[in-house]
Amino acid sequence: MHRLWKSRAKRIAITGGLEAAHLIAALRLMRSARGRGAIFTLHHVRPHEPHAFEPNAHLEITPEFLDAALTRLAHDGYRFVALDEIPALLYGRAGEQPFAAFTLDDGYRNNLVHAYPIFEKHAAPFTVFVAKGLTERTHTIWWETLAAVLRKAGKVHFDFGGGEENITLFTLADQHAAFSRLAAHVHGTDEASAVAKIDALARHHEIDPAELVDDLVMGAAELNLLDASPLASIGAHTVSHRALARLPEAEAREEIALSADHVEAITGKRPQTFAFPYGTPEAASRREAAIAAELRFKVAVTTRPGVMRPDLPGSTTYLPRLSLNGFYQKPRYVSALASGIPLKLMGR
Repeated sequence: MHRLWKSRAKRIAITGGLEAAHLIAALRLMRSARGRGAIFTLHHVRPHEPHAFEPNAHLEITPEFLDAALTRLAHDGYRFVALDEIPALLYGRAGEQPFAAFTLDDGYRNNLVHAYPIFEKHAAPFTVFVAKGLTERTHTIWWETLAAVLRKAGKVHFDFGGGEENITLFTLADQHAAFSRLAAHVHGTDEASAVAKIDALARHHEIDPAELVDDLVMGAAELNLLDASPLASIGAHTVSHRALARLPEAEAREEIALSADHVEAITGKRPQTFAFPYGTPEAASRREAAIAAELRFKVAVTTRPGVMRPDLPGSTTYLPRLSLNGFYQKPRYVSALASGIPLKLMGR
């Protein structure tokens, strides 16, 4: 219960910060905070199907909100650009009109079905980052698998390394606590082994992790269809979707290089852009940024929050993004985020 209330309290605080930033921006104060523009990150774009237990709700927005977000950014004077244009825009001569680029991680089918028509409506370029293991159905999406298991089961048995434990799931708080603990296990141990144990747990409860991937993620034919649009580009996103900073350097390099080979095999073009899985400082370090640069990516993106400035630490292979988060689906929050004011208020 403590974790659930702590999460709600955090969302309330963030909402308050966004409301304050919106008011400050509306008064045309702190205009320098927005920098030259922003890169936005999305995951699922689809009609909302409500569940009592939604641990991944932050990764999902509705098509209506995406439409409203682009409408709001255009009203605010943003110019929509392709991601690979960012280096020239970031280090070139500053213009009066800020820019916005849009990225979608993991290659979900709803990006084609629901997001693409909205980007087309607004003539907005976008990049979809795909992981070879998901496209080819050799790897699974542990956070989706885990949500399905915890939503279905009344209790689960799991070995965190000290012997099998019995975890009861009688309440919503129990479910959220279990998800948090299992997610911490994925991020705190060997990720491949932890994911394999979650997949085994799912199969024990008659949930097929591979079917979840097949239901959610585009295959090569769909990616080809998307790539045919002049607005769309396909970027690389590793093979296994593991946190690269926790891998040996040679393995991290191979994950990046093979994912680029994968995209080239599908589209016939070497990808210019890359997204680090998870994208947090713990999951993506300057080491991986250097590898991406050595492998000739023009742009690589994290999920560290930030707007585009020429004085950003690192290079264009370690760029921040702003999340279009499922918890904050109001157009004025998009304006507030893009203004850079919330980051200034937090001292970033």
